[in-house]
Amino acid sequence: MSKTVPFETTIEVRDACLCLHAQRAARALARRFDVALKPVGLTNGQFSLLMALNRPEPPPMAPVAQLLAMDRTTLTAALKPLERRGLIMVQADPKDRRSRRLALTEAGRTTLAAAVPIWRATHHAVESRLADADALRAGLIALC
Repeated sequence: MSKTVPFETTIEVRDACLCLHAQRAARALARRFDVALKPVGLTNGQFSLLMALNRPEPPPMAPVAQLLAMDRTTLTAALKPLERRGLIMVQADPKDRRSRRLALTEAGRTTLAAAVPIWRATHHAVESRLADADALRAGLIALC
């Protein structure tokens, strides 16, 4: 016996589903930042990754993966093109040779510095379209 979902339910989900709206907004934001950051040769994900490595001391992989909500395998894959471009270095941890630390290279710091004004301008343009960016940010953080 086959059951069908009424079309009205489709409309309900389309209009109310937080997951759907978050996914759509995330994709639209990602595209917008990808286009903006293209002149410096970065995607929005690469920008976030480089920014996550912009610390006084090279961080281990686990806290970076946690900050970016990635598993270690996904982080490792995301690091490879940045490493090939000479923007980051993956080094053995001097205190634990089994662990790896992630560091920006000089080229990585230069690229990140060139990207920050682009990010700021794009971020300002996005925020200016929102009624309450702080409330949205707080709501998104609460979901994590």
